[in-house]
Amino acid sequence: MFRTLAMMTGLLILPGTQAFTQGTSGQVESSYLPVRNSHDRPEYTLDAPVNRQSWLDQKAGLHVSFVSTDKAWFRTEVPQHQEALLWTASGWKGERLNAEILIWSPDSLRQVRFGLTDLVDAKGKRLSRRNIKLNMIRYVLSNYPYGAKDAVCGETPYKNGYSMPDRMEPFERFDLPGKTVRPVWLSLDLPRTTDPGIYTGVVRVNAMNDSVQLHVRIIVRDQVLPPPREWKYRLDLWQNPWVIAWYYHLQPWSDEHKALLKKHLQLYADAGGKYITTYGVHSPWADNSYWPEGGMIEWIKKKNGGWRFDYKIFDTYVELAMQAGIDKAITLYTPVPWGNRFRYLDESNGNYVYATWPPGSETYSDHWKAFLTDLKAHLQAKGWFERTYIGINESEMDQTLAAIKVVRAHSKDWKITYAGNWHKELDGLLDDYSFLYGMEPAPEALKQRAARGATSTFYVCCNPPKPNNFVFSPPVEGRWISWYSAACGYNGFLRWAYDAWPEDPSVDARFGSWPAGDCFLVYPGANSSIRYEKLREGISDYEKIAILRRLVARSDNKEVKELWKTLEEHLKVFTSEHVFDEEKITADVNKGQVLIDELSRKLSAP
Repeated sequence: MFRTLAMMTGLLILPGTQAFTQGTSGQVESSYLPVRNSHDRPEYTLDAPVNRQSWLDQKAGLHVSFVSTDKAWFRTEVPQHQEALLWTASGWKGERLNAEILIWSPDSLRQVRFGLTDLVDAKGKRLSRRNIKLNMIRYVLSNYPYGAKDAVCGETPYKNGYSMPDRMEPFERFDLPGKTVRPVWLSLDLPRTTDPGIYTGVVRVNAMNDSVQLHVRIIVRDQVLPPPREWKYRLDLWQNPWVIAWYYHLQPWSDEHKALLKKHLQLYADAGGKYITTYGVHSPWADNSYWPEGGMIEWIKKKNGGWRFDYKIFDTYVELAMQAGIDKAITLYTPVPWGNRFRYLDESNGNYVYATWPPGSETYSDHWKAFLTDLKAHLQAKGWFERTYIGINESEMDQTLAAIKVVRAHSKDWKITYAGNWHKELDGLLDDYSFLYGMEPAPEALKQRAARGATSTFYVCCNPPKPNNFVFSPPVEGRWISWYSAACGYNGFLRWAYDAWPEDPSVDARFGSWPAGDCFLVYPGANSSIRYEKLREGISDYEKIAILRRLVARSDNKEVKELWKTLEEHLKVFTSEHVFDEEKITADVNKGQVLIDELSRKLSAP
């Protein structure tokens, strides 16, 4: 938590005050530079050699500016940016608005602190400063430079590490070494009870002997964004609850572990998370994580040769997720684990046994029928059967079809989800289908799926290089993703993974040979990231588009109808992107936001 420095009220707009504008970007590399964070823990980053002349050209003392959240700002690079002291934004009641504040100086600064005022409108109504959160942006190591277009699911071609701004961390104050930059992320949550209007306030940035006053102007539209639990967007970020226990050296499923999981899951719920990731088999992905996913359902072979199943961990995790508000879908992975490897506990000797049961074999069919019978009865008793999906991921076609055959033969009521390339032969077999970006069906096939009540999403993983959610991806790509979902008619977005952390994600996002950040979007301590917040922004845009579509359909206003047609036409831009130029997609997203805001204003007018 941060401390406010003074109880400040009112807003003074200074002559010549600038609103923030886009700057230039760059990439960084070279030697380790240790920094102390607010918990006195070393933060190691690989930074570019300091351009001393650029820093010498900077006037002494504290520099502060609002900057765009759509791009990255680097730690030793002098911001090529006119200092902007005013942030203006508009939003709906219930929406989160984000801004980024950049602090830099050619000199070392001590005890940089922030003070906030309430935001006040012309009638004296207030938006409490308690709705504002500030997070310092920390830098983490990447194995690719900023904006890289050559990322692959294999060994990186780069020898150096690259320092990327991503991890968010609450703070009270910080020191700023000379010739460095520190971004600070500001989030403003607009309560649903807020009256429409224009609210203004102040953010004061103080160092030991210096101070800069920033100004905030927020326009609240007379439209309401529902709470994330009610969002229609199907966000599916795969979770690994064991990683929390292992990272903090806790006994898995202990009270301490569950307390941390609650906070961790709430961060997912607050972005509209819909799917609870569960594991019916142990380590289904070939042990390819630093901390493999364990089985949530213990398969126990009894002494008489029969089977029983222990659901204690499964029930615990599902209940924790539902308490957080994640309650629309449960995905159980998987009837097709990597290498067809299954683990069970042999009751006769207490040993774990690893067995290979290929889909299509009689052994596989017998064992999975026994499991599905028991699982179905358990889910029905818990009231969870209707929202449970049997999940299959990127498996070979013959194995996928064989597994689906067993599931469907057991009961036509099972729901099945699959993540992978588009295959026409799978289409009619799947209740939920997530396509790898670039390996998607034609628009007509999507419409047919929607017409029969099936849901469709898309995903990115360690490929393609763009668009993506890597730590080196331009932040705007995270927001672009959900504009693409809206343009294509998808129900949402899927990604592995939410939290598959490497050894120490707080300082090093590299994960073996995979692109940095591919395997996680959030950090230990339930700390968010720039990537995660930009993804959330796009989801909010998607929800607003869906709400506006319904409002426009009921409107008789010709101007509103024409403006909606303009937005629909603009959405087509997102399905025709092939070269992911950062400036181009930023302009496309920003134009879409302007159209949403104008529609919001006109639909609110008397």
